[in-house]
This record gives sequence, structure tokens and C-alpha cells, in this order.
Amino acid sequence: MKNESSHLKVPAHELVYQNLRERILFGEIAPGQAVTIKGLTKKLHAGMTPVREAIRRLSAAGALTFQGNRRVIVPVLSEQNLTELNFLREKLEPKLIMLATKRATPADIEGLRGIDHELDSAITRGDINAYLRQNYQFHKTLYKLADAPILEQIADILWLLYGPSLRVVCGRIGTLNLTDQHKETLNAMSEGDGQRAADAIRADVTQGIDQIRHSMLNS
Repeated sequence: MKNESSHLKVPAHELVYQNLRERILFGEIAPGQAVTIKGLTKKLHAGMTPVREAIRRLSAAGALTFQGNRRVIVPVLSEQNLTELNFLREKLEPKLIMLATKRATPADIEGLRGIDHELDSAITRGDINAYLRQNYQFHKTLYKLADAPILEQIADILWLLYGPSLRVVCGRIGTLNLTDQHKETLNAMSEGDGQRAADAIRADVTQGIDQIRHSMLNS
């Protein structure tokens, strides 16, 4: 009998894509920083073909832009970009949270509180990488709870565009100056109040965009 785990093995090209995606999502490649395809093959310990495929997929999502000479960059967000991101996330995330509130069990909410606790711990330590990962994990877990795969997919693309600039903000103002509405969101969810939870996450989204905008204007 064949080992069933062999059927679950993730293809090499998918691992390369996920690796590069995470580096962009959490700001390890800064907005405006040019990187070469050859350089990425070294960083990712991968061949040219899977790296090119990963770049193609991420470029299609708007997370990378070709610059010529086999270089790509993470785009720098403009004021118009931020306005569009704010509009889309303000519409999308409250809907996802309302759906998640209907489906969330006490165990789900407790799990989210655990993620938020780890996020608070990262803020206290000044651990930017942990903060970014836990913040994303909090939102991603809410998306999963909503059980709305198309909306979740769109929300994930928006995070790819938003995440790198959030890393820049963290580097400039530090984690202790970051605020969120996670606790209010969870309190509302635990009471089954989807509208209140949606309002809290809308405020959370707006705060994040405003922090990026303020950082850009004062850079």
C-alpha cells in the first residue's frame, strides 16, 4: 500500500510561489526595492523556471512589477492606490466578518483571542515580523470562518498590496504606536452582534490605511 502522504506533497513550484508571496506580504522585499530574477533564485534556493512562474502569478495579482533587465519590484503605493484599497477593504472585510460572526463557535473566538494575545505580545517586544504575521493571521482566520471563498481570495490579494507598506510603517513608528480594533471585534462576535463586529473591523481597516498615508506624507 502506498503512503498516502505522497499524494499530499506540495509541488516544488507551489512552494516557491508561497515563499516569495510571504516575503512580499510581510515586507521582506520593500516597496520600490528592485530585485533580479537571478537574485531571487538564490534567495529562494530554487530554479529559474519556478521562480519565473511565481513572479508571473504575483505580477498578475499586482504584487510585483517588471522593470526590465530581468528586474522586478514591489510597487510603491500612491495616494490613489491607498484610496482604492481603503474603499475595497471597507466594503469587503465587514461583510466577511458578518458572515464569520454567524458561523463562529466559542472555540473559534477563543482561538482568535489567542492570536490577538500573540499579536499584543509582539507589540510589547517590538517584534515587527511577529506583529505582521499575527495581524495577518487574525484577519485570515476571520476570512476562513466566513466560508466565502471568492471574497476571501479577493481579500488576500488586497493584503498582498497592503502588507509591504505596513512593514514600512512599522519600521518608522514602531509597534507600540500601532492600534487595532480586534478586541472590540471579538467582543461583538462573542455576543453574536455581526453589525457591531463589522463596524469594528471597518474602523480597524481605516486606521491601518491612515497610518500608511500619514507615514507617506511625512517621509
